Amino acid sequence: MGENCLFIKLKNGRQKRQQGGTMTDYQSHGKHVFLDYNGYNYDEDNQGHWMLKVLQNAVSYANAREVHAHVSPFDGSVSPLGFAAVVLIDESHVTAHCYSERGWLAIDCFTCGESDPNIMADFIHERLNETMPNIQLMQRQEVDRFLHGV
Repeated sequence: MGENCLFIKLKNGRQKRQQGGTMTDYQSHGKHVFLDYNGYNYDEDNQGHWMLKVLQNAVSYANAREVHAHVSPFDGSVSPLGFAAVVLIDESHVTAHCYSERGWLAIDCFTCGESDPNIMADFIHERLNETMPNIQLMQRQEVDRFLHGV
């Protein structure tokens, strides 16, 4: 535990994990896409419900199966003003977390099956840009998940 390791992505889609001077072949069985935005500005009180609908539409567009959906709006009394929204899918989840007063929005799309999280992320990104032309994508990352031996 606590050892540093380095993952090297190979052209064949596999990864090599270097730890303690040895290289081990790994494959993944999932992908996790992260998006961070600045300048999120939705004027209505039901912004969390709007975002939940966007997440649900992204799941449907990617042909993933929704299992459950929920949004918790935050009025600022306990948590900072904003919301957390989640759509559970049979392959994992899609979430949005927002700090409205700061204009921060974090999205993650995680699948471990046939559905492509990039399709969901692209769909969400397009809806955000259509609704909020001044929103800025600060970063987008994709990480392989469920790493396992070959």
